Amino acid sequence: MRSPKHDLDELDAQNLRRQLRVIDSESGVVNFASNDYLGLANDPALKAAFTDAIEKVGAGSGASRLICGTHRPHAEFEEQLAEFKNTESALLFGSGYATATGAIPAIVGKGDVVILDKLCHASLIDGAKLSGATMRVFPHNDLGKLESHLRWANEQVAGKKGRILVLTESVFSMDGDRAPLQEIVRLKQEHDARLFVDEAHAFGILGPRGRGLAAELDCDGDVDFQMGTLSKAAGLSGGYLCASRDWIDLIVNRARSFIYSTAPPPALAAAAGECLRLIGGKRGEEMRGRLFENISQFQADAESAIIPVVLGENETALAAADALLESGYFVPAIRFPTVPRGTARLRVTVSAAHSAEEIAGLKSALSRLRKNE
Repeated sequence: MRSPKHDLDELDAQNLRRQLRVIDSESGVVNFASNDYLGLANDPALKAAFTDAIEKVGAGSGASRLICGTHRPHAEFEEQLAEFKNTESALLFGSGYATATGAIPAIVGKGDVVILDKLCHASLIDGAKLSGATMRVFPHNDLGKLESHLRWANEQVAGKKGRILVLTESVFSMDGDRAPLQEIVRLKQEHDARLFVDEAHAFGILGPRGRGLAAELDCDGDVDFQMGTLSKAAGLSGGYLCASRDWIDLIVNRARSFIYSTAPPPALAAAAGECLRLIGGKRGEEMRGRLFENISQFQADAESAIIPVVLGENETALAAADALLESGYFVPAIRFPTVPRGTARLRVTVSAAHSAEEIAGLKSALSRLRKNE
């Protein structure tokens, strides 16, 4: 029988072995890896809301949501989130991964078709695989191939009451570019499909009050399922899905990651409610303003807070990440299977909390790296 060391040796040979890294906030290293885009993870108001909520409702939920784990803060946050996102209903999950792997198999199954962008996050891919639906993948943002797949899917489900579900991110997690949502909405309407959009990297950042890219493009009302996380711009943890009341009711009854998981702490839900008020209010506008100033300083034509520096080979990306760490900047090397083979990269994420001096310093360090290539 093959030992685990054999597999680890193979990963080492390909420069693909990963190790857990403990981050010390007092290390003096500037973090350009975090998804805490607005700097809310250490915001005094958010920390105070979390602390106060723990005193009121405790540290844990005690059970899954369908047993006795649904507490008042869960319900209140979901109502607040649905109003924020202009949908009928919303559902809180323990993580973004749990949201995708629970919701997608609850929406589609055997006899249905799911069509997804090639660069979709692993959680969306895994959710599609778990569903048992027939899968089709279109090249990244390729509307022509998406339309071709939709035509094919309609032939497959014709007369069978089957469903067609299109999956995409709004802002892609490793490339930082945006999906052409308005065009995707048009195609899904023409071909009688439903659309599931992961707004994880747009929520809190894009659109009116930080409601996401779909809201910015004024097509959110035509997106059937709006997924997102509280672990990025919101500075907390957890995932959510916003949809019609009937769909959320069905997902409550079918999503295994929801049914069989202990509920997120009610204090987290209460803090998430405070976070929505921050993001949607004046402070949110100020934080987004600082964020986009910082993004522009780092790269004027960037579409989001995610700016990839593609280097190609794993060894090159690892060496560059180590060199930056020596210079005082933490920027991770991203490798296969997170990104396609041959596209290993540094993934720079800019935050509203970064100073102009820190951004200038990272740019200088990257420039020195390029000169030494």
